[in-house]
Parts: sequence; C-alpha cells; structure tokens
Amino acid sequence: MNGLPLEVFDPAPVGVLVTTGKDHRLVYLNDAMRAMFGDRLIGMPVREAFSNLLQQDSLLSFDRVLETGEAVRREHASARVAAPSGGSQERFFHYSLSKIPLPGGASGVLQMIVEVTEQFVATRRMRTLAREQRRLLRRYQSLLWVNAHTVWASDPNGRFREVSPDWRRLTGQTREEYRGYGWLQAVHPEDRAPTLSTWVWAAEEVPALLELVFRVRVLDGTYRHFRMRAVPVCKEGAVVEWVGAATDIEQEWQEERRRKLLDRAAVAVADITDLEEMCQALADVIVLELADACHIHLLPELAGGLSDVLVTERIAIAARPGLPGLPRRQKAHHPADGEFMRAVRQRRPGYLSFPPGHPPPGSDARAGEWMIEAKAHSLAIIPVVAHGEVAAVVVAATCGNRPPIDPADADLMGQILDHTHDALGKALRFRRTQRVALALQHSLLAEPPHVPGLELAARYQASPAAAEIGGDWYDAFVLPGGAVEVAIGDVAGHDLAAAIWMSQVRNMVRALAVDRNEPPGEILHRLDTALETLNSETTTVTCVLGRLEEGADGGWRLTYAVAGHPPPLLVTHDGAGHFLLEADNLLLGLLLQDLPWTSAVEPLPPGSTLLLYTDGLIEHREENLDRGLDRLRRYAETLACEPLGRFCDGLLAGMPVTGEDDVALIALRVPPSAPTEGCPIA
Repeated sequence: MNGLPLEVFDPAPVGVLVTTGKDHRLVYLNDAMRAMFGDRLIGMPVREAFSNLLQQDSLLSFDRVLETGEAVRREHASARVAAPSGGSQERFFHYSLSKIPLPGGASGVLQMIVEVTEQFVATRRMRTLAREQRRLLRRYQSLLWVNAHTVWASDPNGRFREVSPDWRRLTGQTREEYRGYGWLQAVHPEDRAPTLSTWVWAAEEVPALLELVFRVRVLDGTYRHFRMRAVPVCKEGAVVEWVGAATDIEQEWQEERRRKLLDRAAVAVADITDLEEMCQALADVIVLELADACHIHLLPELAGGLSDVLVTERIAIAARPGLPGLPRRQKAHHPADGEFMRAVRQRRPGYLSFPPGHPPPGSDARAGEWMIEAKAHSLAIIPVVAHGEVAAVVVAATCGNRPPIDPADADLMGQILDHTHDALGKALRFRRTQRVALALQHSLLAEPPHVPGLELAARYQASPAAAEIGGDWYDAFVLPGGAVEVAIGDVAGHDLAAAIWMSQVRNMVRALAVDRNEPPGEILHRLDTALETLNSETTTVTCVLGRLEEGADGGWRLTYAVAGHPPPLLVTHDGAGHFLLEADNLLLGLLLQDLPWTSAVEPLPPGSTLLLYTDGLIEHREENLDRGLDRLRRYAETLACEPLGRFCDGLLAGMPVTGEDDVALIALRVPPSAPTEGCPIA
C-alpha cells in the first residue's frame, strides 16, 4: 500500500480506521466507521477517541500488531454504542487489526470492523431456544417417568408391537408373552373383556384421548389398579399407532373406594332405626365390593361369659347372584375352640383361608354346608363392639375364583362398621330396650283366670310395622267376693319408660279395685289422683274398667267406666251389637280433679259377648273414628256364634288393621240360658 492514499477505503462497506505511531493517533476514518460510532477528530490517540468502546486487551492488540506485524482477529466483540432513541445499547462486531505502510515510509495499524449484532442475537436466541427445548424435554421425560410406570406403543387395534422393557419389569412378561394381545394376560380376568371391548371401540371411533382403569398382575402376584392413557398417532387421516403410558393408581383407587363405601354405609343407615334393617343395609354395602357374601350374627346378652357353645341369631344375609342363600333369623352354634368364638373373646378380627369345599373346623353346621355349596375359601370374622361388649359379629366370605379377603379389605369392613358405630350402637341399645319392654309386657299379659260360668279369652298382636313397644295392656282377675274385674288400657308412649309405666298403672288398678268395693268410676278417679302424685311427668292413660257380678236370678250384669278409651262392645247371641256409651270420662292424667267420674250398669244377656279392645283394632289415619267403630260392630256381629277363641282370632284376622299400632283385646262371654241348636244368625 506504500504510496496509496487512504481514501481508497472511503467506499468500503465495512468500518475502517487507521492509526500511526506508538500512541496510535487517528489518521483516517471512513464513512462506514463514522456511521457506526460517530465522527472522531483526526490526530487524537485512539484510546481517547474511543475511550468508551475500547477495552484494555484491545489497546494491547494495537501495540502487538504494530510491534510484531502479526494480524489479530476478534469475533463477537461487544461495545455499548449510543442508540438513536437516546441512551446506549450493546452491539456486537467482528474486527481485524493489521500492520500497514503509510505514505512517507511510516507504519500504522489498520482496523476493519463489521457489525454482526443481528446475526449474533439471532444465533444466541436459537441457542437459547435449543437449551430451553432440551430442558423442557428433560422435564417432560422426568415427569413422565415419575407419573407413569410403563410407556408403550401399539398398533391401531391395541396390540403391542414394540419392545416395552417397562411392561416387562412391571409384570414379568417376556417380549414374546406380551406382544400382540398377550399383555392382556397380565390384566385381571374380570377386566380383560371390558378392556378389549374398549380397544375395539377406540379403533373405530378414534377418540382424541383413550383412558382406561384396570387391574394388572405385578411381579409379586398381586393385582394393582392402573390408569392407562393413550393418544392416536395419525397419518393422512388414518391411525398408524397408539402411544400411551400406564400409571399405578392403587393408592388413589383404594382411597376413592374407601370414601365411596363409607359414604354409602352412612347413607344406608341414615334413616333406619331397626337393627335388622340396619345390619342388612351394611351387609348389602359389603357384598360385591369387598366380599361375595356377608352374614351378620347377633349375640345374646352376656355372651362374653360363655365358655362352651355360643348361640347367635343370623339377622342379616347378603350374597352375590348365583350363590346359595341362608334363612334369616336362624340360630347358629359356634364351639368354644372355633375362630368365631376366638374373635368374640379377643375382640379382634379373624381371617381364615381354606381349600374350597372344606370349611374350617369348628364351623356352624348349617354355615359349613353353605360354604361347601358356595365353594367358599376365605372368611373375615369381625366383631362389632358396642357399649363395651361384643354385640354382633360380621362374617364375610369370598368364593370361587375371587381372591381371598386381604387384610386391607377386612380393615375397610372394620372402618365401615366404625363409621356407622353410633347408629349401630343406638339400634343395639334400642333392641335390647325393646326386648326388656317386650318381656315386661308379656309378663303382664297373662292368660285370663278361669271363672266358673264364664268364658274369657285375650289376644295381643304386636305391630309388624313399628319397632317401638306399645303401651297396650289388658287384665282380668277375681275379686274376694267372687266378682270378676276386667280392664284394658293404653299408656301414651312407645318405649321402655311407657312399658314400665303401663305395668305400674296395671298394678295400681288391681290394688285400687281390691282395696274397697267401689264403682269403677270411683276407682278410676282414685287412679287419676295416684297418677298425679306418683308420675313426675304428665303421661296420659286410657282405660276401661268393668266389674261383672252374677245376680240372684243367675243373670250377669256389668258395672263399667270408660276413661278416654274406645267404648266396650256388647254383641248378643242373635248377632246384634251395640257400644256401651253411658259411662264416658276424660283421659287419666289430665289433672282435672274437680270433674265427676261416672259409672254405668249394663245387663249382659245370656250368650252375649263383651269385647274390650285398644285403638289399634279400629283406627286408620285420615279416617273418622266412627267408621272404624261401625266396621268393628258389623264384623263382630258376624262372629257372634263362633267359639270365643275363634271370635277373637277372627277379629284380628278379619279387621283391616293398619299394622302401625299394637292391638290388645279381651273378651268375655256369658253362658246361654239353655242349650241351643245352631246359631240364630247362621
């Protein structure tokens, strides 16, 4: 270049500057350089002209090039340059430094510089995108492996066609075993058909996402629930393959099932108070979900003190379709050395597995026959503890091809019983209260006494619809003078307290009737006074009290009083009936002492029948009581010539009772004046 003017660089498309001397003073800048960095004064040292751009290593490069003559190249050098909008921005350059001769024999340094900001930024962006893509891909793969236990690919119909090491590690199947539809052999037998059916549907409908839940046999031989999700891979509108992943959701599935079963059990017993209905509802919840059959046994009171055979009552039975049944309310006998008795004594669940058709030793005979017929092979025996003692026992069984009951399912049965503990406890307590009340009630409803010259018969029919104990009662006894006292009544309430109060009322009637020879109205008056004194709570009582006496002429008469009770019915031998309405008084227990109490006398014709009864025989909801009374009268007239026992049974069988209340009745028949042939109303 010796002798060439520097102006030859003016049209160059790259920036050019030339320096001279050891302090590198500017001797030339072309237009491109000025456009990039602005104008600079010729003659200024480069370190001063570009003080905001040059770094120390760049100045050293100027020195080295000038001294050695070796060229220097730098790529992607950065500098902060004034921006058109104000401020500065980082820009990137490629540049080179070369030693050149200058006119007059001097030497200088030539710097050529090219801006590559756009290319550099684009390259950096691509590198950043590539790094982010790799990071996201690693994240996706990590999440996939965290949530999925096996990833696979299949043909359009769901047949495995590629190697799946994950499936092999999960199930133990070899490649030859799981290829095609072989993978279905690791699926639970009950889930294979619906799983394959779903694949057939998916091959035709091609959903955007296919999701299935089924059980898979894993390496230890147990089955676990997996959720499979798959998506179709399409080419030119046709499915070429499915890719998907299967995730172990056993814990999630078990928790969801637990929640659903507990909710079902709570709903099942929510509106039930009867113990047997409640137990049947719980057995229905257990069957199919947790077992093939469920029997619930009620223990007798003080069962824990038994040392020999324990006798229970089977009060609830549920079984899947196809299994034999067992009758409810059947007694079962459990020997002292059996698993049933062991569970009762230890108050802990018991588990038994045995060959199908071979019940364990110590089984109840009838239950053993059932286990043989049902091909049962495992049992869970779970005691139900209420109020500090074992009150019932749940026996669940699996049969046939179903796996044995595992501890987790048995534990879930226990949770179901715990979840309904309060309701079961109340039902058990109520049942025991009911039994005490029934025993008390039956002890009071004894057979009427034998009275020469009279026939007496009594009947009691408990309500089949109501679980409560009624306060109905009747009584008949012979007074010291030979007269016969008959009574019937009803105490308000349907619980043990009502039954106890009924027994007290009945005994007070006896004591007051024997105490002195008074008309029945006066006896009821004194009874009302006694009720006010002895009963701290206001409890109303209805009653009919009558005294039958034989006159000197051999005829019988009835002196009676009615306190808020349906009136006595008198039916003559020729079939004419009428109600005795002459001695009506208010309910007992209303505390109205100032009102008079009346009695009335009614002669009893030969062969006539006197009927005392409670309102369960005549009452119907939303029906006037007169209709029920008229119905009773007409029906009793048709039975006038029947023997007294058939007369009572006929009323219970023929009257359209609602079943919502108990029915008590006592009937008395006066002998005819002379033997008769046939019946006048026949």
